[in-house]
Amino acid sequence: MDNHRTAELPALPELPELPARTEVAVVGAGPTGLALAITLAEAGVDFVLLDRQADIPRTSRAGVVHARTLEVLQELGCADELVERGLPVSRFTVRDGSRRLLHADFGGLPTAYPYALLAPQYETEDVLRARLRALGGEVHRPYEVTAVAQDADGVTLTLTGGRTLRAGYAVGADGMHSVVREASGIGFAGGSYGESFVLADVVMDWAPGREEVSLAFGAAGLTVVAPLPGSDRFRVVCTVDEAPAAPDLPLVQRLLDVRVPGQARVRELVWSSRFRVHHRVADRYRAGRLLLAGDAAHVHSPAGGQGMNTGIQDGYALGRALATGTLDAYEARRRQVAQRVVAFTHRMTRVATTRNPLLRLARNTVLPLLGRVPAFRTRLVTELAELNYR
Repeated sequence: MDNHRTAELPALPELPELPARTEVAVVGAGPTGLALAITLAEAGVDFVLLDRQADIPRTSRAGVVHARTLEVLQELGCADELVERGLPVSRFTVRDGSRRLLHADFGGLPTAYPYALLAPQYETEDVLRARLRALGGEVHRPYEVTAVAQDADGVTLTLTGGRTLRAGYAVGADGMHSVVREASGIGFAGGSYGESFVLADVVMDWAPGREEVSLAFGAAGLTVVAPLPGSDRFRVVCTVDEAPAAPDLPLVQRLLDVRVPGQARVRELVWSSRFRVHHRVADRYRAGRLLLAGDAAHVHSPAGGQGMNTGIQDGYALGRALATGTLDAYEARRRQVAQRVVAFTHRMTRVATTRNPLLRLARNTVLPLLGRVPAFRTRLVTELAELNYR
């Protein structure tokens, strides 16, 4: 991912010496690794959480926390603080340009969190790190894992500079290019989207207002607009044939003018990035003492805002499985969830981005009809909220 206009915190103070061994080595201290570490800390399982970055990124990346994830965060003692920092939004709208095709509401969902919580990813990570510290845990950084080897009794991780860490298990929570997954030999089947994505946090005037998340279809591509905490701040995601390395304000304005004409006036670009998206699921989540979670195990379209959410849920489920000795159940359940999320977001992306005029006509005719069916609307928001994955 190429980041534009990012801000970094100063380097963290030196942490206590890295131990020589632990029960669980967690590679990657993003939301997935943090959720796993908190779960292990609460269960009294010894762990070491490693991250290769010296500084904590202050880019927003993921921007939505769904209801099922908030339920998990409540179990971890994090939900209340995050809700205080975030912006609850209960309405989800699908458009074709400026025309509304479908409206659905999270408000009736059977959960204590009947909404999508909009919050920059760094806020979610801040809350998770604070909870981990309260439990006596910490992130050890910067430690990059260069090699992973397992034997009958455990796993040896080699770090930059030649240091080693011995663990009973090693978890790859280190993203799509996971060194743990590569060491395990586990395949990562799937494909890539031809389009690239522009991601931007902006200050803008947005005609539909701050009470909804909008997904806009169109021949030019998919567009997502979601409010963020702060005055007139929004997250914008657009598919384009080839995004520039540094998306700027004029580009974001042009994209919105074409995709949602007359709806947006961008006043400030806060942060932007470009990225490409894959749709892949690991063939397995476990190879002996090596385990996968989050983007190391599955990647997919951002159309439903579910990537970070599925990863946090993975971390929680894996932590409980490690604490209770039920690792086979972890793989069986969470891989099934990932397959479902990948299939759902892939369908959404393909429906949204089709350029076939007949298919677009059919889509724009059928969706308003389906939107009048309460059962369909409930099913849609339940799937987005991931409440089917309890």
